[in-house]
Amino acid sequence: MASEETTGTERGADAGETADTAAADGERAGVDSEAELLRQIESLQQSLEAAREQELRALAEAQNLRRRAERDIEAAHKFALEKFVAALLPVVDNLERALAAIDHDDDKSRALGEGVELTHKALLDVLGQHRVEVIDPAGSGFDPDLHEAVAMVPHPNLPANTVLEVLQRGYTLNRRLVRPAMVVVSQGTPAGGEA
Repeated sequence: MASEETTGTERGADAGETADTAAADGERAGVDSEAELLRQIESLQQSLEAAREQELRALAEAQNLRRRAERDIEAAHKFALEKFVAALLPVVDNLERALAAIDHDDDKSRALGEGVELTHKALLDVLGQHRVEVIDPAGSGFDPDLHEAVAMVPHPNLPANTVLEVLQRGYTLNRRLVRPAMVVVSQGTPAGGEA
């Protein structure tokens, strides 16, 4: 019987040790699972932060696209007439040539001249309503952004780079150059000449 008691006691001790081991394993598993949970939380927080940054970037990109599209639409509306205006400019030039060629002393030519002049004025008014402006730089300084110099002539009375003559007027549409003015520019005083 003594051997049975010893065996029972040993069993109780073994059971206690097993319970202690299981409790220790449970604590370690709890610590391990708690550490794992903290790692998962940290990972999820990083993923959330990355998703938020991605969302902000996507929103910024969408806003930039919207602004760009609005600018493109505005430019398209503003300059849709550019080719049409460029096609009409030779008509304006021809009307100006016709006005210059008309003999104003002759009664028949005078009446024709008045009709051409009214047509020319009406066409310029319509162009003006659509923000087409005439560049007529006679007597002003040469501007390479708006003028095209076709000749340079020495002139004793004018400073260099002054527009002497306008051969063909230029035009802008909404302040964008459609056609530069073709001009003759002063070179200033000729070399070795008198002032």
